[in-house]
Amino acid sequence: MYAKNKGFLGLAFIFCCSVFGQHQKPIEWAFQFGTQPLKQEHYTSVSSTEQYREQGYGFDFNSIDAVQMHKKGMIADSSIYFSVSLPAGNYLVSMVFGSEYSPSVNSVKAESKRLMVNQLRLKKGQYKTSEFVVHLQTKKIDSTHNINLKPRDENALNWDTKLSFEFLKGTAVTHLLIHELNEVPTLFLAGDSTVADQDLSPWASWGQFITQYMQPSIVVANYAASGASLSSFKARKRWDKILHLIKQGDYVMIEFGHNDQKIKNEGSGPWSSYSDLLTYYVESARAKGGIPILLTPLQRRVFNKTKGIKPTHGDYPAAVRAVANSLSVPLIDLTEISTALYESWGVDDSKNAFVHYPENSFPGQKKALADNTHFNDFGAHEIALCVIQGVKELDLVLKRHLKPLPRYNPKSPGSIKNWTLPMSARFEVIKPEGN
Repeated sequence: MYAKNKGFLGLAFIFCCSVFGQHQKPIEWAFQFGTQPLKQEHYTSVSSTEQYREQGYGFDFNSIDAVQMHKKGMIADSSIYFSVSLPAGNYLVSMVFGSEYSPSVNSVKAESKRLMVNQLRLKKGQYKTSEFVVHLQTKKIDSTHNINLKPRDENALNWDTKLSFEFLKGTAVTHLLIHELNEVPTLFLAGDSTVADQDLSPWASWGQFITQYMQPSIVVANYAASGASLSSFKARKRWDKILHLIKQGDYVMIEFGHNDQKIKNEGSGPWSSYSDLLTYYVESARAKGGIPILLTPLQRRVFNKTKGIKPTHGDYPAAVRAVANSLSVPLIDLTEISTALYESWGVDDSKNAFVHYPENSFPGQKKALADNTHFNDFGAHEIALCVIQGVKELDLVLKRHLKPLPRYNPKSPGSIKNWTLPMSARFEVIKPEGN
């Protein structure tokens, strides 16, 4: 069992107290990787390739064979999963990266592929600490209500009873500290598959990539769901969950439209139920002290004969703009931004941002994948940069929680040729719900 700690010394004290004042209570979980004797008694030594067990800790998802354990620390030969049994909540995580044996390129994802550390490059013998905050979810809302998860969501890492980390290939880590936070500003995400944490590769969303750009003074709580519309998100009590958790000064980004436009019931449509529900979301968030931000839906990758993007959302983007204007809600126009982005790439290069892969690109993939709605890691990251730039241009207080980042211009986007982040190891060929 991991140790519940009564105090902490030296580096541990520096790591956990460096962000803001409430971190000064004792840390609760501390692990030292490597075969050398413990230097601080409150750490738990992880010196063998121990498989994860319920109510404990250990290497997970049959990744033990990828662990290269050294006297001081471990190195990932390919993706390594390490899990710790924890209750739902927010956790400040501190990791010490580096190796005395070789240079290292360090990348870490938490839970359902939320990128927290992106290719931190260190020389041989160089060590560095990274801090970030992880929101550990539960479907429980209160003593009588729960989120109604779809069967496919039940098995995702976001919804189990442990905090899981994926150390990508080449990552070298010596220490892991996990500290429960009582209070931390939160950015909630509500949306569909273009926002939701996609549990398995090669599928990805922008919600999984903005996390790396947040200071450890804020946490991202992503409750978006594949296939969700405003009405189904509310019916499955995901919005109730956000309202239960949101507090004064928290932010909530709201992006829907892909699936709402498919609803053909009486009273449905952009200027009726959709606008009414957007208004309800905004007003109910504000009633709890939250600060809503509306986002128009991302374009699909559909080009017209003149090689421009063909609008496929009808009046739904206009409806979002109208609600934002009438209620004075900050707006990030992802419809407009993604149009410029895709057209800048062009018909062929834009495929590199989506799940377009020939057959046999992945184990067991017998047919080519050609999806013009859902992103791969590269594309999701580019959209995340668009969202971050939108936050900065709105000049919200939220931007104080962002790490320094150059201005992003969707008319001059990144190239797949420069994308070097390894893909997560866990894979499925079935696309997320929604289109």
